[in-house]
Amino acid sequence: MDFNLPAELTAYLAELDDFIEREIKPLEREGDNIRFFDHRREWARTDWDAGGLPRKEWEELLAEARRRADAAGHLRYAWPKEMGGKGGSNLDMAVIREHLAAKGLGLHNDLQNEHSIVGNNPFILMFKEFATNAQYERYADDLLNGRIRTGFGLTEPNHGSDATHMETRAVPETRDGKPGWLINGEKMWTTGMHVATHVMVFARTSGNDGDAQGITCFLVPAKAPGVKIEEWLWTFNMPTDHPRVSFTDVWVPEESYWGEVGKGLGLGQSFVHQNRIRQAASSLGAAVYCIEESVKYARERKPFGKPLAENQAIQWPLVELATQAEMLRLLIRKTAWEMDRMPHRQIERELSDKVSMCNYWANRLVCEAADRAMQVHGGIGYSRHKPFEHIYRHHRRYRITEGSEEIQMRKVAAFLFGYMGPRRRAFAAAAE
Repeated sequence: MDFNLPAELTAYLAELDDFIEREIKPLEREGDNIRFFDHRREWARTDWDAGGLPRKEWEELLAEARRRADAAGHLRYAWPKEMGGKGGSNLDMAVIREHLAAKGLGLHNDLQNEHSIVGNNPFILMFKEFATNAQYERYADDLLNGRIRTGFGLTEPNHGSDATHMETRAVPETRDGKPGWLINGEKMWTTGMHVATHVMVFARTSGNDGDAQGITCFLVPAKAPGVKIEEWLWTFNMPTDHPRVSFTDVWVPEESYWGEVGKGLGLGQSFVHQNRIRQAASSLGAAVYCIEESVKYARERKPFGKPLAENQAIQWPLVELATQAEMLRLLIRKTAWEMDRMPHRQIERELSDKVSMCNYWANRLVCEAADRAMQVHGGIGYSRHKPFEHIYRHHRRYRITEGSEEIQMRKVAAFLFGYMGPRRRAFAAAAE
């Protein structure tokens, strides 16, 4: 077994570091842009008088960083080559996202809104894998060139992890002689609706509550009659771009679905598997940052005339965190490597337990590391003059979103005990 990273990947990390120093850091320091990253960050980013939405200046700065990254060939690194990217693998992205997050807060990689100079856009691969030829012809150019920006409407006010029980419904309806669908329902946490051109609305079109089949994913124009943002949901980490959206008698043409009618849940699973492994890598990187900053501070701080680092009460909690980080890194990279060696749709059937292991443990680890960093740094660690409170408040959400850790542990258990996954057949045969 060879645990060395490919030479081309390590070279690319160095290329990214150089790009950050040449292009991104000067932009971060330009004018008073540092206000978005120092102790003023939450105030500077949030338009409190506009429902808590991101300030225009903040989003313009992020857009300029992405424009520079795109011009340099970094932003679309993970996109398939035939769609204008470099075909970056899951392993590549896991390594890159850990590397960038381990640098701490900055314009190069601000995970509060999934901003990064190496973009994470799971919609691209999802579209490639599930769009029909006709849908590809209709949407691909606009999607790849940023003219379509989609929100993701799966979670509902009464249904989160139990998505197959969603109450949103779509029924066939013909208008002016043209066949289409009439959609009614509500969605929660439909991120990015203030800038979205469309929203992916998952709705039941057949079957019964609890059925995996019978759910269809519709691409609905964000300004369509009947689409309404009911409220912006303020969160632990502000600003917010997470609304509750209602769909009242929203009519769309018959061809407005992605993938196949009744098989939309597969699109959602495609989305979360890509996001979960990359989130895990980012959480690992942020945890490593917290650990390393704590180690440096403990060496420098000298209460009672000796370095904090000499105290076992300081050493041992950081030792445990560092040990967990080392083990987690191996699991993340092995899982990403395995993902690269199977068809995309096979991941759900054979590897989703390992993806869940990586994700729930990484999200828990970074919260523990941020909390420990606050403790080691004392009062200044609790203040907003250090980034640990921001890291904690941001990453704490990942223990809930895109599959709470309890739901992910349930998935692991289902694979472990043979209720799902590769072991199911063996357990069934043993029971005969």
